[in-house]
Amino acid sequence: MSASLTEQTGTAQTGTNEAEVTRAEARTAHNYHPLPVVVAHAEGAWMTDVDGRRYLDLLAGYSALNFGHSHPVLVAAAHEQLDQLTLTSRAFVHDRFADFTAKLGDLCGKELVLPMNTGAEAVETAIKVMRKWGYEVKGVPADSAEIIVAAGNFHGRTTTIVGFSDDSDARDGFGPFTPGFVTVPYGDLTALEAAITPHTVGVLIEPIQGEGGVVIPPDGYLRGVREITARENVLFAADEIQAGLGRTGRTFACDHEDVVPDLYVLGKALGGGLVPVSAVVADANVLGVLKPGQHGSTFGGNPLACAVGATVVDLLATGDFQRRAADLEALLRERLEAMVGHGVVGVRVRGLWAGVDIDPAVGTGREVCEALMERGVLAKDTHGSTIRLAPPLVISEDDLNWGLDQLADVVSR
Repeated sequence: MSASLTEQTGTAQTGTNEAEVTRAEARTAHNYHPLPVVVAHAEGAWMTDVDGRRYLDLLAGYSALNFGHSHPVLVAAAHEQLDQLTLTSRAFVHDRFADFTAKLGDLCGKELVLPMNTGAEAVETAIKVMRKWGYEVKGVPADSAEIIVAAGNFHGRTTTIVGFSDDSDARDGFGPFTPGFVTVPYGDLTALEAAITPHTVGVLIEPIQGEGGVVIPPDGYLRGVREITARENVLFAADEIQAGLGRTGRTFACDHEDVVPDLYVLGKALGGGLVPVSAVVADANVLGVLKPGQHGSTFGGNPLACAVGATVVDLLATGDFQRRAADLEALLRERLEAMVGHGVVGVRVRGLWAGVDIDPAVGTGREVCEALMERGVLAKDTHGSTIRLAPPLVISEDDLNWGLDQLADVVSR
């Protein structure tokens, strides 16, 4: 480890961190099981806890921090807007709205943008739009619309969305659920095609399943989904909330197969790590089915969100972040594949994003993440034995190598 990295990850000086963890747990509903670290400051790919110890961030807020912590261009845009106007509601038009929607629409190659706040809101919006399109454009009988989803999906945690999840933690105890969803195996085009009926209005899938452990579908799957849905007059909605906006080395994960869905469902990185911003982006023949009063959000498309979101699109328009993720993919892949057979039983890499399956003999994913935390690296487990790596796209090669050194040491003990 270099001297600078040693200094960055020095031993904690006091017990403030432990005290703050205890204080937080005392008055908080336990819907999360966070690692016992209390972050007080962050910049770039590094976070600092309340005791002054620094940690390399290999999670990036589940891809919400693709541009790193406190990116100066994004922070400047937010500061400037804070002095002008922060909220009007959609009852009025504000001067940042047209700029954001035009830029995001152009980035996606689509005509219309419907801004919301969170990823789950954007997914709910896409569901409503697909159903309404089915009734008004395709002519599906009222209240009979079906949307096909994939096994292993994660699209959010609202009641409707968890109703078509097969994750027992997300689903159990929250029924009854909204009908109208049909689940098929992820990556199986034959099953997808067989599931389509005259009542099918849409297919909602993640081009890469992030929460599932960075599960990458077979080559040609996305092209197949596009071909089938186009032929059968069914909408294709791509949930790019985690996979999109540079994470995989392209602007969208669908770009790897030159596929353009009918609806892009976006979030996380669209807010630059500063504010919650999400959106559904589609052409007028799809999003145009919504009329005033049929869908909305008080904070959706607010001036602060639009100022930050437009700046995010400007950063992506340079292509620099996509290229950086693509360039670092080779390093990430090489280092992780070298760990297979040495505490790791499988890896999946696309851009600067990886799922790492830990050998059960080493421990659980949670235990590996706890050991990494002790070494100054923060990552997150999923589904018991898998950890996800999603560093900020601004991470340096040296820092990435150092973080992977820590992982190699932990899993090879």
